Order: sequence, then structure tokens, then C-alpha cells
Amino acid sequence: MADSESLGFEHMGLDPRILQAVTDLGWSRPTLIQEKAIPLALEGKDLLARARTGSGKTAAYAIPMLQLLLHKKATGPVVEQAVRSLVLVPTKELARQAQSMIQQLAAYCARDVRVANVSAAEDLASQRAVLMEKPDVVVGTPSRILSHLQQDNLKLRDSLELLVVDEADLLFSFGFEEELKSLLCHLPRIYQAFLMSATFNEDVQALKELVLHNPVTLKLQESQLPGADQLQQFQVVCETEEDKFLLLYALLKLSLVRGKSLLFVNTLDRSYRLRLFLEQFSIPSCVLNGELPLRSRASDPEAGVARGIDFHHVSAVLNFDLPPTAESYIHRAGRTARANNPGIVLTFVLPTERSQLGKIEELLSGETEAPTLLPYQFRMEEIEGFRYRCRDAMRSVTKQAIREARLKEIKEELLHSERLKTYFEDNPRDLQLLRHDLPLHPAVVKPHLGHVPDYLVPPALRGLVNPHKKRKKLSYKKAKAKAKKVKTQNPLRSFKHKGKKPKLSAKPS
Repeated sequence: MADSESLGFEHMGLDPRILQAVTDLGWSRPTLIQEKAIPLALEGKDLLARARTGSGKTAAYAIPMLQLLLHKKATGPVVEQAVRSLVLVPTKELARQAQSMIQQLAAYCARDVRVANVSAAEDLASQRAVLMEKPDVVVGTPSRILSHLQQDNLKLRDSLELLVVDEADLLFSFGFEEELKSLLCHLPRIYQAFLMSATFNEDVQALKELVLHNPVTLKLQESQLPGADQLQQFQVVCETEEDKFLLLYALLKLSLVRGKSLLFVNTLDRSYRLRLFLEQFSIPSCVLNGELPLRSRASDPEAGVARGIDFHHVSAVLNFDLPPTAESYIHRAGRTARANNPGIVLTFVLPTERSQLGKIEELLSGETEAPTLLPYQFRMEEIEGFRYRCRDAMRSVTKQAIREARLKEIKEELLHSERLKTYFEDNPRDLQLLRHDLPLHPAVVKPHLGHVPDYLVPPALRGLVNPHKKRKKLSYKKAKAKAKKVKTQNPLRSFKHKGKKPKLSAKPS
């Protein structure tokens, strides 16, 4: 493609309505994956594309999809309304994101192109009416799409022209291998297909053989993480496990890390321990529990959280536990510094983990323009005054408290489960016993720990941070109600981004 043709979307021969939607989204130029994939897709090629998380993969397939649909409807004889495009994704959250992006790009042609997402929690019967209208694009997980195909709610053999498999490397790892193979039997013999993935692993190669026909492979030579001007990456050396908790407390309580943060640990027990620890200091947080159904948790297990779920405006990623692999580090770090927003990654490292850290740095050093993890300079002696508070909170978070916290979430899920609603209607005694079961007490919260006395704030930080604003003295009743509100709120749902760059008092060496 000539240089003049790679300047922007206007040189790709797109429908004016798509171009207007792209302008409204503020996209002045296509990303690398969009620049390379869209022209090839419009030529009718099958594509196997690898590009980093947040690089614009969804638009890279959505734009040609819409263009092909609009072109078919605008030329030749009147075509019968039918499902002509199918988008498969591994999770319900990704389905919602894909649907949203396609609808935004189709904002000026919504009457001509209809999009349906059938991955939601509704039962199959309630979605049958939507599919009877034969939307142009259907988005869903392989299991839900297969169920509709088996019940004849969805027929694709005579109409499908384009298949998209998004986050292809996650489909098999999420257990969709058999569903996907069965689903493919319901498709026509000839159709165009795109496989979009962040990595090319063995599962993707297997999918390639099943889905694609003589594809063009786009293995873009781009950094898997944004450059240093957008993403700052630091290693935080901690001598002991206790130091990790102490430093995390100082970073969050003194507002050295601001905005919405994602904290990654390596086990589910650790995540509950961390949440209960932060709760002691009135720092609101929630756990992304992979054991609970998708409707009940904020997201999927780490594969989903670190890879596929787009938490908007995440200011910081904190690797409280060192990622188990170098690839895992990249997937975690990819949750921040998205869409040109700045971000920061802090990775806590114990002395015994230096060799593993070296593997991560080795991978990063091979990335184009990707920096290594700079040392995060922080004098631990300045926060020694908080250590006794940290130990007090850690003592409160016992194994029993963690167990109770996990049981409490499961109990809440049982009480509010739509699937168990009918069962409880038939067995009200069981519901009564569950509601009146012994109350669970995950951990005793000590109110005084939520307050930071001025004399404990490190001298170098006084005047720079305000750990507590001067506030009116509350009555015991009001204070208790406020503490309950802080304890129950979900920061991942209530956070409102104000566009401020995260601030840190420490500087890299």
C-alpha cells in the first residue's frame, strides 16, 4: 500500500457513515493492526492477526465487517435479511465490549446494520425473539451460540459470510474446544474468517487449521506494551513479605498512587487476604473471584482479567505478587496505559524472586522501545512508624477470617441466584435456613486504623499528601453507617475517572 493510502481511514474506501463514526470516536489515524488488517479484509482475505492488548483489534475486524455488510446491501438486487456475521468471544464481558464497539462504528447506519449480543444471562427462550429478527451481526460465546444453533433459534448454514474469533488464544483455555468444533459443523463450507489474538500459541494454531482457508498472517513487529512516555514500569524491592504489606499500605493510604488500581496476586486466598487487610484501613476494594459465576464477579479469572477485560481508566497496576511468567507480566501491565492514557506498573519483588524478575526484564528488553523495570526509590525507614499498624491489621486477617469471607460471598450468590430462584420457591425451608444461618464475620475492623495521625506522615511527604481531610465530628451512629458504606462499596464499579495522571512521590533512579 502506498504511503498516501496509509495516512488515515479516508484512504481505505470506507462508507462515509463509517468514517463519520470513526471521526466521532476521535480516531485520527488507524493503529498498526487496523492499517494492515482492514485493506486485506476488504479484499476478502482470511486473516490470522496477532497484536497486543489495547492495540485496536476489535475495530480492525469491525470496520471491514460493517463495510462488507453495507456494500452488499447497497449493490445488486435486494437481499433477504439474514445473519451474515458471527463474532465468537471467550467471555460475556468481551461480548459486551465487542457489541458496544460495533454499535459505535455503526452509529450512522444503525437502521441498515443490526447487532445482537446473545451472551447475556437471559435464558435461550427470551433471546429467541431477538434472533428471529435475523440481526446482521451476532456476538456471543461458543457455548451460547451452539445452544441456539442446536435449538434452531439461529441458522447460519445458508447465510453466514464472515466469522470472527476474537481473543482466539483464550477459547481453548476457557474450555470451549468441543463447543467450537461442534459449532463449526453448523456453518457453510465457504466463508471469510478472522482470528484475532494477543499470542500465537498451540491452541491458535489448532484453530487456524479448523477455521481459516489460506490465511494472511499478520504478526506485527510492535511492542506489546506502550512506550515509556505513556507507561512507567518500576520494580519495588521488598526484603520481607511484611514489607510488601507495609509499602502497599503507605502507597494507598498516603495517596501516592491515585486513581483506580488493579492489584494482582497469584492465588485466590491471597486476594481475600489482601482485601481484608485493606479493609482494616478503610481502603475500599473487591475481589475478582473466579470461583463465582460471571454474573456475580467483577470479571473472569486472571486469564480474563489480565488479558481480555477492559477496565477503563486504570491508573496503576500493582503486581503485589510477582507474575509467574514473563508473558503474564505483559498481560497484567496491558490493563493500564490504554487509549493514550498514562499508566504505571509497580512490581513488588522479594530477594528470592530476583531470577524470575530477570526473565521478565529479558523479555522486556527484547521489546521495541520497551524499557526495563526501573528501581522504585522509596526509603522504608520513613514509613517505619506505620509498621505496628500493619502488623495489627495482618494479625486480624486470619485463615478463619479468609475462609469466612469466601463463604460470605458464596452465601450471597446462593441467595441472589436466578438459577436457584425456582428451587427456593419450591423449598422455602431451605431459603429460610440459609437466610437465618449463623452470621459470618470475615474480620474484625478496628476503626482507629482508618485514621492517619499527622505525626506518622513521613516529613518528606508532609504538605504533599493529605491522608485525611478535616471533617466534621460524626456521631457514633453516622460514623458506623459511613464505615458500613465504605466497606460495601465496589470501587471497580463506582470509580469516576477525572483524567488526572497518577502521582508518585518517589522518582526512578
